[in-house]
Formats: sequence, structure tokens, C-alpha cells
Amino acid sequence: MEKDIELILINISGLDKPGVTSALTEILAKYEADVLDIGQADIHHTLSLGILFKTDSDKSGNILKELLFKASELEVNIRFSPVPIEEYSNWVHRQGKNRYVITLLGRHISARQIASVTDVIARQGLNIDAIQRLTGRMPLEGMTEPKSKGCIEFSVRGNPRNYAEMQSEFMSLANDLEFDISLQKDTMYRRCRRLICFDMDSTLIETEVIDELAERAGVGDKVRAITERAMRGEIDFRESFKERVALLKGLDESVMREIAESLPMTEGVERLMTVLKRAGFKIAILSGGFTYFGNYLKHKFGIDYVYANELEIVDGKLTGRYVGEIVDGQRKAELLKLLAQVENVNIAQTIAVGDGANDLPMITVAGLGIAFHAKPKVKQTARQSISTIGIDGVLYFLGFKDSFISDPTDGNY
Repeated sequence: MEKDIELILINISGLDKPGVTSALTEILAKYEADVLDIGQADIHHTLSLGILFKTDSDKSGNILKELLFKASELEVNIRFSPVPIEEYSNWVHRQGKNRYVITLLGRHISARQIASVTDVIARQGLNIDAIQRLTGRMPLEGMTEPKSKGCIEFSVRGNPRNYAEMQSEFMSLANDLEFDISLQKDTMYRRCRRLICFDMDSTLIETEVIDELAERAGVGDKVRAITERAMRGEIDFRESFKERVALLKGLDESVMREIAESLPMTEGVERLMTVLKRAGFKIAILSGGFTYFGNYLKHKFGIDYVYANELEIVDGKLTGRYVGEIVDGQRKAELLKLLAQVENVNIAQTIAVGDGANDLPMITVAGLGIAFHAKPKVKQTARQSISTIGIDGVLYFLGFKDSFISDPTDGNY
């Protein structure tokens, strides 16, 4: 005769301490129960543990009794809820729905930001399965630090009523409430990104090198004006590049070394590069700037590839001309695809990070495209953006936690 089965959900809460999960599951093991679902979280030393298990009806009474005694011994609260088999079957059926990861990032995280994001999630008909904090616990005095950061990741399930509308609402909220947000489909490829391509000027470094060269050549205002128009997408990049390089004619080659040695690094670059290398990423610079400075960063951080523009130098002086093909926006996208083939990775496993209009083609092509402290046109077009913190914010969009990526200088990974 087939035995009746029961599905029971237990919820445990109380002061977290070692051995709680072990002690409770040991009782379930004793009666050969099957665990159908389990989840645990620790918030400020307070445990929240849920276990859904299946057992024969003639064993359930003894299981619940022993669990109750054990919970009392451990000084935690326990609650039992029977789950109808039909309800469980419907829950299993819903597992096939799409999953998304929503990452909320900023200098600090406020209740208003969370409320606004979760309101959009609810109105789109999605259910939040899990919430986790990716950044370390923030001391009260650290919340006003200029380089503090907070990150919360939501795992949600379902089919949004209007994906494009949801994306648009998120970006609007991020702009109004001063935070960054990423909406990604939770696929196999999201979990195994392998190739990341960066713009250089105003992305990895906090300057446009061509402007620095122009200052030394005495044509800073002219070149800076052309650069700004090109980055905003108001003029063709190739033409602007030729005009700016021509203005550098006669500049001494030694100036490039002086500029390279004093390049202002973007906040978080060292941390980002160290973690990416240790995690096995291939890293490329795809820049409309110059190879001399790209190679300087390559040697400094162990970057794998550099594709940029080569200035022509004759007798130690810049000629005002360039050598080879211009690396413009379209070329960046082509190079990203080429590197993906060389490294034998799916395009969905690639990441592109940049700030200017000429970065949009590669940002659009990549599996994860991120506009970093970008010009308005770029930010409006990109699916993800970072505008509130340093470039190491990319790590949180990849799902890294601070507990895994502590300060690179301490060797604790």
C-alpha cells in the first residue's frame, strides 16, 4: 500500500550561531525526509532559514516534535506550515519562467531607492526570489565618505509585462535618485563572462590624452573643443581625429613619456584590474587614443590586448599624421568581435565599458555593455551605466561580492 506524503515548510528565526542548520537537517535525515527547497540569510546576526521537505505522513508527527524540541534547545523560533501538493506543483511549473538579476549601486543605498526599484518590479509582475548585499557592511561614519559604496542585488523571476518600459523606468529612477542600476537576464553566459574591453581616455584614466598633448603643444583650447564635440557625437570621429592630430605637429616625443608617467587613474582601476586578472578574464583596451599610452597601461596592469592609434614620429618630433587605420567606433566593435573569436568565447560572454559616442558600437555589441560616467547621449542609449562610483563598480554588475574581492593589497581573496 502506497503511503501518503506530506509537504511541510519550516521557518526558523533567531540569533545566528554555528550548527543550527546542521542540527535541524540531521533530524530530517534521521527520518529520511527529502528536502525540496532550502534558503538561508543572515541579517545583522539574525538567522532566517526556510526548509521545505517531503515526508511520509506517519513520520511527520515525530519529525515536528523533534524539530520543536531542538529549536527550543538552540534558542531559535520555529514555525510549521503544511503545503498542499497542488500548490507545490504550480510552484514547480513556474520555475521555467525567465530569471533576471537587478543590481542597485551607489555611494550609499537608501530606502527610497529600494522602494522605487521594487515598485517597478512589482508592477511588471515579477517576483523577487532573493536579495543579497554585495558590498561589505558599512559603518555609520562611512556613509558620508566620498568614496563609500553600497550594492544590493535582486534575483527576480517571471516575464515582465514590458521589458523596454521596465528598463526605461529603471534608468529614469537612477538619474532622479542618484544611483546606478543594471538589469540582466540571468543566463549561463552572465555567470561566465570571459573577455572585457575598455575604452581608455576618460574611462581607465581621468583625462583625454590628446588634450594633454595639445596643452603641451599650445593648442589646448582648439583640440579640447573638437574633442568635446566628437564625444557628444556632434561631429564624425574620424574627421575630428585627423584635425586634432594635425594640430600636434612639431611636439617633442619626450612629452609623451612625461604625460604617461603622470596619468590620473580612474577611481577603482587598480582594484578592478587585479580582480579581473585573478578571476581569469582576458582584458583589452580598444581606444580612439594612442598606443603609446595604451601600452603604458598594458605593462602597468598586465592587460592582454591594446588596439589604439599610432602617431607618426620623425626625428623625435610628431609629424601631425598617424600610421595605420583609425580606431573609431565601428573599428572598436569589429575588434571586440575579433577578440571574442580569438579567445573562443561567445559574444554574450563579452563586456564593453566606455564613456563616449565612439564607444556605443562596442557597448551595443557586447553581452554586457556599460556606459561609464558617460556623456548624456551614451548613457541614454546604453542598457547599463555607472555614474555614481568608481570603475570597480563593474565588478558588482558581474556579481562579485566584497567578501571575495577584498582590498587587493592585502592578498586576501
